[in-house]
Amino acid sequence: MMRSITLLSLIALLASLFALAIGSVTIAPSELWQVVQGNGSTLHRTLVFELRLPRMLAAFATGGLLAVAGALMQVLLRNPLADPYVLGLSGGAAVGALLAMLTGLSALLISGAAFAGAMLAMVLVFALAHGTGSWTASRLLLTGVVVAAGWGAVITLMLALTPSYKLPGMLYWLMGDVSYARTPWPAVIMLIVAIMVVLPLARNLNVLARGPMQAAALGVSVRPLEWTIYVLASLLTATAVTTAGSIGFVGLIVPHMLRLLLGNDQRIILPASALAGGTLLVLADTLARTVIAPEQLPVGVISALLGVPTFLYLLHRSR
Repeated sequence: MMRSITLLSLIALLASLFALAIGSVTIAPSELWQVVQGNGSTLHRTLVFELRLPRMLAAFATGGLLAVAGALMQVLLRNPLADPYVLGLSGGAAVGALLAMLTGLSALLISGAAFAGAMLAMVLVFALAHGTGSWTASRLLLTGVVVAAGWGAVITLMLALTPSYKLPGMLYWLMGDVSYARTPWPAVIMLIVAIMVVLPLARNLNVLARGPMQAAALGVSVRPLEWTIYVLASLLTATAVTTAGSIGFVGLIVPHMLRLLLGNDQRIILPASALAGGTLLVLADTLARTVIAPEQLPVGVISALLGVPTFLYLLHRSR
């Protein structure tokens, strides 16, 4: 376990240093070390501490949040194809953010509207799935898919009625873009708290993944644990979407890749998902802002281009 976590931590550190050094102005390793020590030129210090470091932290935290949320959703729904957006949270967040953009609100209020929309989607899906009785994983999944389709129809209608000069910003938000992140600290704090919360639950999650009846027979309080997973995964997804918009594939591909490589022990998968998801999105964002510089690509496009072929290769190799 420790060997895998240590290796992923080292890869995450190297990816972070790479993101700090690469850009429109390349910073050599020796110069980057000077900047870290508080020395170096004023230009390099400005580039690192005011531009690249906050963006790198936002990308890492967003990727980690999505990957951990995806791992939790796959355990909750007992479906390896589940991802953080399968229950319509991103759709609710997108409707909130687009409404704020249409009314001309500030960036801070746009983030607040996105978070409120995600929370509304969480409550709506849970209330509809619960109904007058208990809910099951399949009922929750079906309800989430239907609600997500409804949010998608609302988003399409809003885009069709939006003035053309507002469309580029709205489309970039929908595709995911870390450059919109104003401060990385809420996402960073949420990721740290989430790991501290889920690690003590990892043994129970291993049992729950085998089925609720077996988990109950082994003494696990199934219903409270499922509620905890659902609320926590929803909060992680809402924070990620609020930080960087709707970035796909990370929450689906990263936990699945790690299971192919490391097995299905949640004590390893959950912290590994945080590290691997953050690393993937840091590398994707670095490519997004450098591959056609000075223009920038949506980071969601790059994450899909990096993640999908890698996942297919690992899936083929695991045969």
